[in-house]
Amino acid sequence: MTEITIEEPLTSNVRPATDALITIRVIKSFPYRNVKNYIYNGINLKETSPQQLLTKIKEIINTTGAFRPYRNVDYDTLKVYTHAHGTKSMHLVVNFDHDDDWVLVGHGIEGTEKTLYELGIDNETELSLFKWEDYETYKANPEEKW
Repeated sequence: MTEITIEEPLTSNVRPATDALITIRVIKSFPYRNVKNYIYNGINLKETSPQQLLTKIKEIINTTGAFRPYRNVDYDTLKVYTHAHGTKSMHLVVNFDHDDDWVLVGHGIEGTEKTLYELGIDNETELSLFKWEDYETYKANPEEKW
């Protein structure tokens, strides 16, 4: 009897980088864990810079009714939360690791030089959007409130 093995591609590799799906985790408050996900479908990773993505997501927050409670934060940072099929952070709100290489825009990084694809962003990557100052304060004392 012959065993048949069929290798199926990962779903993150099926879609082209010119029509990708990424998740943006909009973080209003770290201590209170106020996070709302936005599924960005159809983004061209090969032509979009992190700064362009930041501008587009801010526009979506300011024009979409579901994001009304998230409009009073001055979002300035985009950071990778997890890559597709990678290990997730143990922290539910944000990934504290890789501050030096996973920040795409913010904290002194303009995010206009390279495209998302050149920075290693693939289909099904999760990004966090937040205010850097709030992140640093929370990272210094990661106390959750209710």
